[in-house]
Amino acid sequence: MNIVDPRVAPKPWYTTWVAARLNDPRDAVFVGLIVQCLGLALCGVGLFFVGPALRWLGPLYLVAMFVLLIDRFTLMLHCTSHRQLFKPKYKVLNQIIPWVVGPFFGQTPNTYFAHHLGMHHQEENLEGDLSSTMQFQRDSFRQWLRYWGRFLSVGLIDLTRYMIRGRKERLVRRILIGELAFWSAFALLLWARPLPTLVVFAMPVLLMRTLMMMGNWGQHAFIASDRPNNPYTASITCINSRYNRRCFNDGYHIGHHLQARAHWTEYPQEFETNLARYVENDAIVFENLDFFMVWLLLMTGSWTRLAQAFVQLPGAPVRNTEEVIAFLKERVQPLPMRTRAPAAARAPDHATALSSLS
Repeated sequence: MNIVDPRVAPKPWYTTWVAARLNDPRDAVFVGLIVQCLGLALCGVGLFFVGPALRWLGPLYLVAMFVLLIDRFTLMLHCTSHRQLFKPKYKVLNQIIPWVVGPFFGQTPNTYFAHHLGMHHQEENLEGDLSSTMQFQRDSFRQWLRYWGRFLSVGLIDLTRYMIRGRKERLVRRILIGELAFWSAFALLLWARPLPTLVVFAMPVLLMRTLMMMGNWGQHAFIASDRPNNPYTASITCINSRYNRRCFNDGYHIGHHLQARAHWTEYPQEFETNLARYVENDAIVFENLDFFMVWLLLMTGSWTRLAQAFVQLPGAPVRNTEEVIAFLKERVQPLPMRTRAPAAARAPDHATALSSLS
């Protein structure tokens, strides 16, 4: 089993110019990605002035976003939420991704940070997790539609109530400011220019929130009933995929729940170094798949394809195709909701990221 996912961050030509302003010079690639995203966002602004040409430029814009940048933007937002990009001296620049770029890519300001770090990583897919998959039959499209529908309809209300119950006043303020700013601007633009507003802002929100629910479902589709609070058996890892090469090793989801603030280049090495722990816990690892493909294969009942991508870890029980399928099917069964994870089972370093709020 050879790992071909990125272990070294690329060094673009502008690294020398930006490294001194970054908390980690390995993240210089994000500066170029920000510029690319801003370029597409300017194209989105341009759609408000193209008149009838919107009929064909609008779909072209959405296709370009989906094919070229939405996945990379989302994982850049993920990485820079856990590890702020710019040093404290330049901290105002950290607002470019969530406030300037994010609204064009379906991310309302501040809400992703609050949901992902302030809630999901605190609750670890257990009872208190508003995006928990535990109680669902995780190979059922009908069950996923229930999951998706609740997130779209009352997800923001649930998140705000969660923060209020947890007395996370700063996150409540951040959520309310970000959501009110976005939807107030949206309402004004919708009144003035409805069609481009729907293309540039409404459709990306619907697309992004759908993709996030697909991705989270795939990440937490396979759960051991006797160890739902164990990151090795409540998450999966995907290796050697195009997705990892494009999206900063996001496939290493087990490693991410173990070490949430590790740099994205460090996850392949973490996987190899701790391989014995993965084997000991009978962790599920797929090769040449991403979480969205895992979701699709589950929704279509493509168990043989999943079994073909299943990695037989060295030292783990050897299973034939039928046994792999049975093993996978066992882990998608709905589970009773459990209490939140013990502190020792959760990644220990979220407080650092949360404390960076100002």
